[in-house]
Amino acid sequence: MLVILAGCMAPDRIAYGPKVAATASVVGFSDIRMYADATGKLPEERAWLPALKSREINYLAMSGGGAGGAFSVGVLRAWSERGDRPEFDIVSGVSTGALIAPYAFLGSAYDKPLVDLYTGGIAKELVAFDFLPQALLGASLLKQEPLRAMVERYLTRDVVARIAAEHRKGRRLLVLTSNLDSQRAVIWNMGAIAASGRPDALKLFQDVIIASASIPGLFPAVLIKAMSGDQLFEEMHSDGGSVSAILTFPEGWMADPEMGVWPKGRKLNMYIIVNNTLTPKFLATRNNTFSVMARANSSLIKSQARSALMATYDYAQKNGIRFRVASIDTQVPYKVTDPFNTDYMRAVYRLGYAEMANGSLWKERPVFTKTLAAVQPAEQRQ
Repeated sequence: MLVILAGCMAPDRIAYGPKVAATASVVGFSDIRMYADATGKLPEERAWLPALKSREINYLAMSGGGAGGAFSVGVLRAWSERGDRPEFDIVSGVSTGALIAPYAFLGSAYDKPLVDLYTGGIAKELVAFDFLPQALLGASLLKQEPLRAMVERYLTRDVVARIAAEHRKGRRLLVLTSNLDSQRAVIWNMGAIAASGRPDALKLFQDVIIASASIPGLFPAVLIKAMSGDQLFEEMHSDGGSVSAILTFPEGWMADPEMGVWPKGRKLNMYIIVNNTLTPKFLATRNNTFSVMARANSSLIKSQARSALMATYDYAQKNGIRFRVASIDTQVPYKVTDPFNTDYMRAVYRLGYAEMANGSLWKERPVFTKTLAAVQPAEQRQ
C-alpha cells in the first residue's frame, strides 16, 4: 500500500539517459557551471579564475551545517569589526554556506542582514511540515515555500545586480549542488549567472541557492530546466553537502596532473569555515531507528568534511597555498527534532564571533584528534 501511494504521489518526470546528461546545459545559459570531477581546462578560464589585481588572492570557503551556519556569520561580523577582513576574490558556499556566500561576497555592508537571518529567529519559519502522508511519501518532510520565500526576500534583483557588477570586476562567487540524477557535484558560477543579462537570471540564481541549501528528505529537491541537443528535460538538484562538505578546488582539477598546479604568480590565501564539529564526540546512542540513523549521518558528515579538508590541505602544501581552517570546536546542545533552534544558532554565532575577535579561530592544518565529552541527552547531536 505504501509503495503504491508513493508512486501515485510522485510527479512524473521527462525521461533522459546518461549520455544526454553528460552534455546537458541550462536552457538559455552557457559557461555557468561545471562538474567538480571533470578533468582538463576550465570551461572559460577568464570567467572562472579571478582577475589578478594584486599578487595575492583571498579565497573564502564555507561548508554546510544547517543552523551551524550561524558560526560563519559570527566569524564574518567579528572580522568586519576588527577591520582586517579582506575583500575576497573568491567566495564559495555549500548548503547553509551557499545561503551566506552571496552576502559574504558583497562584503561587510551586508553583515547585519546575515546576523538577523541567523540569530533573529527567522529560520524557525522554515519548519513547516506537510501533512503526514504527503510528508512521508512525497518529495520531503518540510514544505519548500518558506525556504523559497526567505531566499527571494534576501536575494533580490538589486542584490544579484551587485553580484554581477563584482563579477565583471573579476571576483568569483561559486556554489555547489548535487545532481541527484547523475550523482555528481556541480559547481555553479553565480556571478556569471548574475551577469548574463537574461530575464530569467534572477530565478536561476535563486533556484541554485535553494537547491544547495535543500537538505535531502527535509526539503524537496529543485528541478532545473536543461537541454542536450533538441531534447528538453529537468535535472534534479539538491544539497551540495551530499557530494562534498566544502567547495575549495574541483576534485578533477586536483587529481589532473596537467591542471593540478595552481597558476604561477598568484599567491593564494585560503580561509575555510566549517559550520560543524570535526572532532569525535562520544555519545551513548539510543537503540532505535531514528537515533541510529541520525548518529550514522552525523558520523558520515564529519568523515566527509575531514576527507575534503585533507585533500585541500595536501594540495595547498604542494602548491604553496596559505591554508587556514576554522570549525565549531565547542560542544553546543542541539536537537535533531528542532533543526533551526534560535538558541543554538545564537550560541554558535557567539562562538564564531568570540574566537575571531580574540584571535584563536584559525588553525594552519586540519586537526581531528581532540575528543569531546558528551554532556547532552542521547537524542541531541551536532
